[in-house]
Amino acid sequence: MNARIYLDWNASAPLRPEARAAMTAAMELCANPSSVHAEGRAARMCIEAAREDVAALVGCAPDEVIFTSGATEAAALRLSDIPDLVGAPLEHAAVRAHLGRLSGTPALAVDAQGRAVRVAGPHPVALQIANSETGVIQPVAEDAPVWFADATQAAGKIPFAFDARVQDSAIVSAHKFGGPKGAGALILRAGVHIAQPGGGQELGRRAGTENLIGIAGMGAAARAAKSDLDAGVWDGVRALRDHLETRLEQAGEGIIFVGYDAARLPNTSLFLAPGWRGELQVMQMDLAGFAVSAGSACSSGKAGPIGALSAMGIPDDLAGCALRVSLGPATTAAQIDAFADAWTHAFRRRAVRAA
Repeated sequence: MNARIYLDWNASAPLRPEARAAMTAAMELCANPSSVHAEGRAARMCIEAAREDVAALVGCAPDEVIFTSGATEAAALRLSDIPDLVGAPLEHAAVRAHLGRLSGTPALAVDAQGRAVRVAGPHPVALQIANSETGVIQPVAEDAPVWFADATQAAGKIPFAFDARVQDSAIVSAHKFGGPKGAGALILRAGVHIAQPGGGQELGRRAGTENLIGIAGMGAAARAAKSDLDAGVWDGVRALRDHLETRLEQAGEGIIFVGYDAARLPNTSLFLAPGWRGELQVMQMDLAGFAVSAGSACSSGKAGPIGALSAMGIPDDLAGCALRVSLGPATTAAQIDAFADAWTHAFRRRAVRAA
């Protein structure tokens, strides 16, 4: 049996070897990072080194990094006390849950390319840097009184620098850039106060004994991700993504690439094959040895079209025919050609049967 090909990096990137090595080393640190003895100090040093690596990836000060169990917890930690938050319907569910809790709070509109349309007003704004489904990169909300940035998909794929002059906070998740699942961070501008009751960890901002092993892996993955960005690795990923879309365009007429004319993440292609349900495409490609998705992993298996497509005004029946392919630095041209061959064969065979 041929080796399977993983093309679902937006759902979760494979664990980087650097992260695996750091986690293995951290397993030998038995002490509580809050303990003052030598063993505790060694564990604390591991966490602080990881904090510096995450800060370097997102362009903030180390003391602005608050480690959490992931981006969902990070969003809740910051947004739970902001009642009139404005955002677009294409935001991730972890952020949408906190939008518009005051009656009459408006939502941001979305244009045909999947970009949030800014509106003037006094409301704080939550805005993703890049959409997980379409890959479309969002405009900067510099005029917002408070700007919460969801950098979950952007961090490690495109340059992102937290700017305390225009951003209040941001969230990242380790497993999106090759770290372990169950580790993330809230980036919080200096001077913004939040407090979670408990043991006072993370300078009193997030209680609970730190996930030392996960944090160590996150830090190592962040360091490796920054190295990839600095080396231009994602330019090669973009070239492979563009090659994939060229191959799929040759499969036949009617294929629609979502957000094609907008700035997108270099690794993401979301396309529609009218009349061919996305979940059926996923199953056929899975049987052929390819891991792809019909949208965000957090909404997979649920009925209804992809949220971003609905927000863009794409009809439900067409939105339901979406397939997302997301690449990474380990993806090869041979893998892309193999997928394009398999998908094109299935697409044309279906067309013949429907004729």
